[in-house]
Amino acid sequence: MKIEANTPDEYIAQLPEDRQKAVSTLRELLQNNLPEGFEERMSYGMIGYIVPHSVYPAGYHCDPKLPLPFINIASQKNFIALYHMGIYANKNLLDWFIAEYPKHCTTKLDMGKSCIRFKKIDKIPFGLITELAKKMSCSEWIDLYEQQIKR
Repeated sequence: MKIEANTPDEYIAQLPEDRQKAVSTLRELLQNNLPEGFEERMSYGMIGYIVPHSVYPAGYHCDPKLPLPFINIASQKNFIALYHMGIYANKNLLDWFIAEYPKHCTTKLDMGKSCIRFKKIDKIPFGLITELAKKMSCSEWIDLYEQQIKR
């Protein structure tokens, strides 16, 4: 599902009606719960939360002209995805999330390395995503990124 949008509002407006509310809710909870330092912008064709160059001038190692990505929200063909780079890089955070998921949701956890897939839109565990959003500060993400990913 490719959406051409310059802003998060444009992105959401182009979604099917049944997905607009879920993506808007994810967006709102990230805006309200991510620690200071992260910025919202379109990133990789998705709604993204990044570390801006003003905070981390080195940018993303794959393309230093791009800011360091942290979380993205996307509406894919068969699911809504939350991409969380902190889960990818921090095993303790991943283990916490896997252990907490069944306490918040009755559906089976469907995830890849950084991608959490929600096929049942009405079963997205917004409370758990809120907790996850608060778990890593911008400076903690930069430190982890430099230790685990940037080589």
